[in-house]
Amino acid sequence: MSPRLLRAPFAALLLASALAGCSTKDELAYVERPPEQIFDEAEAKMKSEDYKTAAKLFDEVERQHPYSQWATKAQLRAAYAHYENLKYDDAILALDRFIQLHPGSPEVSYAYYMRALSYYEQITDVRRDQRMTRLALDALSDVVRRFPETPYARDAKIKIDLTNDHLAGKEMEVGRFYMRQAQYTAAINRFRMVVEQYQTTSHTAEALHRLVECYLALGVNDEATTAAAVLGHNFPGSEWYQDSYAMLVDHNLKPERNAKSWLSKAWSSLF
Repeated sequence: MSPRLLRAPFAALLLASALAGCSTKDELAYVERPPEQIFDEAEAKMKSEDYKTAAKLFDEVERQHPYSQWATKAQLRAAYAHYENLKYDDAILALDRFIQLHPGSPEVSYAYYMRALSYYEQITDVRRDQRMTRLALDALSDVVRRFPETPYARDAKIKIDLTNDHLAGKEMEVGRFYMRQAQYTAAINRFRMVVEQYQTTSHTAEALHRLVECYLALGVNDEATTAAAVLGHNFPGSEWYQDSYAMLVDHNLKPERNAKSWLSKAWSSLF
């Protein structure tokens, strides 16, 4: 047998050993210890901001002592370690598992809240897809609905307002794009969505003004004057109303409220 053929299996064996070493390099060696000892070591790693190792140690608590009270605590702390390490998907998986295993736990409200935060932290710029924003909104609303008297619900309500503002901003961004393309009907649909579904956000005044612009561009003067009337009633001192009023004057029009308009109906419940 040639020396080359003899060396080939030996080299393959060395390679396999090296790969095996790499696959276990990051794994914690199994050394059975009391749960509180592992837990304390994990907390020390948290304080030193070594969140990756902390998460593994918290998982080790559950692996070695799955039926202890320490295991339940460790599940939540592992999720928080993932959250601090910006591994939001891992945090969500851990929190979903905790909620499934411990629905009656006193800490389940915290788990729902941390789950919502893990979605919330992944909200992206309005120019990108807003799937994560909607998931965050659903998760935050879940916290408010399930645990209305907790501090988590109070903070979730604030974040719901911010999330809705973000979603409204996305609709505005798309609506402005359609306006630049002179696709006024498509733009109107976006701006109406802001007025009808996100009435309490910071984008409402601009949405009404853009409706005035679009309706005037299409020659639908009744809807333009109605949108301007609602804008003037609710945002009388805003620059958006001043601009809308000036546009109406240029078209020999003035704001008039039309009780049958969809816009008046949309706002009647608030004003």
